[in-house]
Amino acid sequence: MKGTQIAIDGPAGAGKSTIAKLIAKNLNYIYIDTGAMYRAITLKALNLGIDMHDERLFEFMKKTTFAFVNGKLFMDDIDVSHEIRETKVSNNVSLVSSYFTVRKELVAKQQEMARNHDVVMDGRDIGYKVLPDADFKFFLTASIKKRAERRHLDNLERGIESDIFVIEIEIERRDYLDTTRIHSPLKAAADAVMVDTSDLNIEQVVELITQRVREEDKHGF
Repeated sequence: MKGTQIAIDGPAGAGKSTIAKLIAKNLNYIYIDTGAMYRAITLKALNLGIDMHDERLFEFMKKTTFAFVNGKLFMDDIDVSHEIRETKVSNNVSLVSSYFTVRKELVAKQQEMARNHDVVMDGRDIGYKVLPDADFKFFLTASIKKRAERRHLDNLERGIESDIFVIEIEIERRDYLDTTRIHSPLKAAADAVMVDTSDLNIEQVVELITQRVREEDKHGF
């Protein structure tokens, strides 16, 4: 039996991961952070010391395993939740996620995870690529300034060195790379609900989406 699927997309720093995680907790769904998976592959490539510009060298990912346990991402049975948020990963993940080889492999893994389960999945191409038949689709966005502020505070809480002005530049660059890449660029699905989070806090966005899902489920949609 097919489970209920909630797809949440949006640019870097829009709060997708935090919001999706809380929604999953509220609804008792499985949370799948696809962005973390791309970050993990980027981390592994960096640790292997391969040429990041040579897509052919990413064949290693076919033997790479992933598991989400208690909100943490385990790659090859190792918790990489903290390492994948480091600046070196952030600065290379757009390049890695632009590769067709990488996207094809991870999309297959993500679709398998979502099969026959109630899931909340967030990323940049979930609504139109990974889960095109998702029951609910939301696209979160916010101003670059607001997203940089959030990323800066998140870094400080994680004990990661952070410069808000540098983050603004990185986010603007990330937006450009994500929206212009050839394979599965960042964009909203045609039937996604647009949510501007610039003037909303995390709790308000979570409540808005959770209530919508509960209301539509209640009416049999």
